[in-house]
Amino acid sequence: MSPRPEPRWHANPLIRASLVVHGLALAAAVAAPTLWPWALAAVVANHALVAAVGLWPRSHWLGPNWSRLPAAATARNEIALTIDDGPDPQVTPQVLDLLDRYAARATFFCIGDKAARYPELCREIVRRGHAVENHSQHHRHNFSVMGPRGMARELQAAQDTLVAITGQRPLFFRAPAGLRNPFLDPVLARMGLRLASWSVRGFDTRVGDAERVTGKLLHGLRAGAIVLLHDGNAARTPGGVPVILEVLPAVLASAAAARLKPVTLPEALA
Repeated sequence: MSPRPEPRWHANPLIRASLVVHGLALAAAVAAPTLWPWALAAVVANHALVAAVGLWPRSHWLGPNWSRLPAAATARNEIALTIDDGPDPQVTPQVLDLLDRYAARATFFCIGDKAARYPELCREIVRRGHAVENHSQHHRHNFSVMGPRGMARELQAAQDTLVAITGQRPLFFRAPAGLRNPFLDPVLARMGLRLASWSVRGFDTRVGDAERVTGKLLHGLRAGAIVLLHDGNAARTPGGVPVILEVLPAVLASAAAARLKPVTLPEALA
């Protein structure tokens, strides 16, 4: 079954409310100039609220966001393993072997310029039945403060790179660090991309304790979960092993024991 068509963009309630706040503040300042400090305070408070929401990766206030799988996928006992910041020539091949061992599929959110450096590795991800999705072209730390043109350039460059390498158009986008602003949602709608965050993460780019990371992931491992791991920028254990390589077998074994089926995000969408 082919994926459902992407919906057209419509301003969400928070953005509509923000426009109302700005309109009322302007009207108040014009009609009664002495009220301008209150009008300015209202606008500043509104901007602070919108910025705070953008710092919450799982928020739905700035537009649609896959923080869990759809109800139909949850009813099928599906979960999604999502793996960010690759491909990495040392780590990703070992991750692929682990996934093969458990007959599990995963979604790799790849950075465009890394994919261009290791195109055969990206093609191997797809060849083994996994999905390659858009994680921006450069994974810039200032992505969440970019304007719409800057965001569109980052996303389109990654789309072009990944399509040229894999022959498949990404359907999902994950923002660098999950951070965004109100400009992202209309860009995604225009490009036919869906935003995906996660329901459970173990902070495996910062925490080198594999047991601690595993515990966090298993605590949230249930039908409909979107699990976040990293093959790129992975923290190392005290023994120098990328954390994902020690964590993933336990996650896959627990999923199998609970009869949870790891699928790609496009499979969960279909």
